Amino acid sequence: MRLPHLHLPYLHVHVHDRPLAGDPHPHNPFHWKLYFCETVATAILMVLGLSGVILLTAPGSPLSPPLLHHPYVQTALCGLVFGLSGTAAAMTPFGKVSGAHINPSVTLAFSLAKRIGGVDALNYMIAQVIGAFLGTAVVYGLGRLVTWWGSMAVAVRYGATVPYGRISIWWAMWSEMFVTAALIAMLYWLAAHPRWKFITPWSGGLFFLIMNPFTAWLSGNSVNFARTLAPALFSGQWTGLWVYVVGPFAGASLAVMAIRMNLMGRLHLLEARLVNFGHHGRVPGLDDPHRKLNHPDDPDHVPPGTGPA
Repeated sequence: MRLPHLHLPYLHVHVHDRPLAGDPHPHNPFHWKLYFCETVATAILMVLGLSGVILLTAPGSPLSPPLLHHPYVQTALCGLVFGLSGTAAAMTPFGKVSGAHINPSVTLAFSLAKRIGGVDALNYMIAQVIGAFLGTAVVYGLGRLVTWWGSMAVAVRYGATVPYGRISIWWAMWSEMFVTAALIAMLYWLAAHPRWKFITPWSGGLFFLIMNPFTAWLSGNSVNFARTLAPALFSGQWTGLWVYVVGPFAGASLAVMAIRMNLMGRLHLLEARLVNFGHHGRVPGLDDPHRKLNHPDDPDHVPPGTGPA
């Protein structure tokens, strides 16, 4: 007896991981090299950024006394240093390979704009949290080895960001939302214009140099949950941690909404990268981050046998 042929539904899960990067096997939803590089880049951001904040603000630092009577300058310099730490992380081979989001809010913005798939976006955020923890652990470990450094780090709570306690915590949340929205809008606008996109990884330092004196007193201008969470783990400063989730994520969402409504003109990103544009969705190698891989999806792909002899 012949059994009837059953037409069972076929479940096809399509993971849109282009054009951030792709593995030569496009059906593989995991890109481990990207996640590893994003982890290292975020760790570099934290080591440099937290070290800069400690040197600029800790009581025992030689840089702190001259700035003590100029708090706005001190705050502005903290923003500049942390912003340029992100630039330094982005310019390493690791940052160039991963695209250097180094911030869950940036990854969320690219995900909402459909420039990175859900699997990659989630793993990028996990990588950023792990990288932030590792970077802070390096600063902590150095403090255990060098007493004077450890004293300064503890004095400034490892650069932890907490809401200002003398007014409603909602002001800190609104501040985080506004600053994140402005940051994402700026990054997206720069990255979407071929003439200006090379400035994108350098823009964070100038942005926070200008913004910090106005809004950092409210929340610390973290705009980065991973950057806030890691120092909180080492310093025990958990006050208002939810602010650094709700505020930055809401700000990133608002920025993408404004971009989709063309409030900033018609903007279009080809890649979910802040650095190393032009790879057309291919993952560059650590040995040569600027190299484009020869893949059929690339516009400059040369089929075998058709190239120069």
